[in-house]
Amino acid sequence: MPSTSNTTNTSNTSSTDQIVSLRGERELVRRAGDLITGAREEFLCAAADLVTFSPGVNAAFAGGRRPPVTPGGLTMRKLYTPRALADARSEARLVRIAESGVQVRISAAPLAHEAIVIDRRVAILAGAPVQGVRTFTVIRTPVAVEGVRTLVHAAWETAVDLDEFRRARPPALSEEARRVLRALSAGHTDEVTARGLGMSLRTYRRRVADLMTALGATSRFQAGLRARELEWGADGGTVDTQTPHDHEKGADRCDR
Repeated sequence: MPSTSNTTNTSNTSSTDQIVSLRGERELVRRAGDLITGAREEFLCAAADLVTFSPGVNAAFAGGRRPPVTPGGLTMRKLYTPRALADARSEARLVRIAESGVQVRISAAPLAHEAIVIDRRVAILAGAPVQGVRTFTVIRTPVAVEGVRTLVHAAWETAVDLDEFRRARPPALSEEARRVLRALSAGHTDEVTARGLGMSLRTYRRRVADLMTALGATSRFQAGLRARELEWGADGGTVDTQTPHDHEKGADRCDR
């Protein structure tokens, strides 16, 4: 990567020991695409969701340029927060990524950096979007690269595998199910509650039965306890919006 006016070279280092800021995915691919596709030993990606590095990494990997993930060869690890499973399509994409041989984990804690680290020699940090455009910082200073890798690796070690996270997470509840749950906790009769929710008595009881099934409860009391265990209550919960990702066409972001 040639040195330009937006390149800062540290003192007493080689010409490759530098930090470069790139504006937008196109410049990321043009200036750092070969670094991304040049991974041979380790490709680490840490991102809050499935759009952070989109469409840069996919564009770099286009045309079969993604290095093969093979035993004893390249190890590819992807670390995301639960935001990456925000809707059914994103979740299905994560499953496909994992099935391709990539190791995928979910971190319950916020990530210190959204970053890619390649072979311990290059780190790419993603900045927050400004008017829809991100700035990516490409780092080839060894001590800085190792520092970023250490943070990503530490988060990886405390995260859980995608399959385990999907099994253990609370089932998603619609807004209507949340309203039924709040009504259950109020302790009113079914007739009063159904009327307050604007439902027929039959519909309300069916919604309660569906909610008990979702929570794995055998009684209404148990459903209330289970909901509290999962940190649901009158003020909130997990909502399954089933809304397609806003950036569907750009998918992956360090996935394929």
